[in-house]
Amino acid sequence: MTPPGPPATGGTAPRPPATHSSAPRSPEAAGSAPRPPETDDSAPRPPARRRGRPPRTESAGTRDRILAAAREEFSARGYEKTSVRGIAKAAGVDSALVHHYFGTKEQVFEAAVEVAFAPALAAPDAIAEGPADGVGERLARFVLGIWEDPATRAPLLAIVRSAVDNDTAAAVLRRLVAAQLMRRIAARLELPDAELRAELAAAQLVGCAMLRYVIRLEPLASADLEQIIARVAPVVQVHLTAP
Repeated sequence: MTPPGPPATGGTAPRPPATHSSAPRSPEAAGSAPRPPETDDSAPRPPARRRGRPPRTESAGTRDRILAAAREEFSARGYEKTSVRGIAKAAGVDSALVHHYFGTKEQVFEAAVEVAFAPALAAPDAIAEGPADGVGERLARFVLGIWEDPATRAPLLAIVRSAVDNDTAAAVLRRLVAAQLMRRIAARLELPDAELRAELAAAQLVGCAMLRYVIRLEPLASADLEQIIARVAPVVQVHLTAP
């Protein structure tokens, strides 16, 4: 006799029992990305740069902040190594905002120079105040006094260093000095060759400032300011008023 087979199950074979592995599944196998490492929320984070145009109420402050950053960048790096992107990063804004307010790098430099050079623009008034025989001393004292003050010296150093290294920066400085300073001084002299006289006087003072504050040539760099004025002022006087 043939032994009886297994009982009928309606035509389907019984499924094997499910087995469970004790090994944990990796995040990739589970279909999820690995959790990022925890970060220290107490660590300082750099300020996020603002994109786009600021509200009108913030425009003046933003413009001033860009100018301040530009002066610092030009002072530290010079014209050649300064970029609009670097100015924007220092000011905490997007590069497009720098272009929006000022245009090209040359225009940013010109705007920064004009603000930094503003104290020197009062030099023509220093000439007018007092008798003609003291104009050399007044101008020398005024110009060298601006260089002597650390607050006004720093931006002037940025201007001079950039102008020495780059033709574009030098052209910007020439335009500013010629249009806003030397021609105004010349107008006060009322002499036929007044413009040449004013430029010669400026060359005397700028050369002295370069050697004392930029190149720091000794003993000029350490000499007493009053001693320098006493020796430079008569030469400036000759340039401005001598026949």
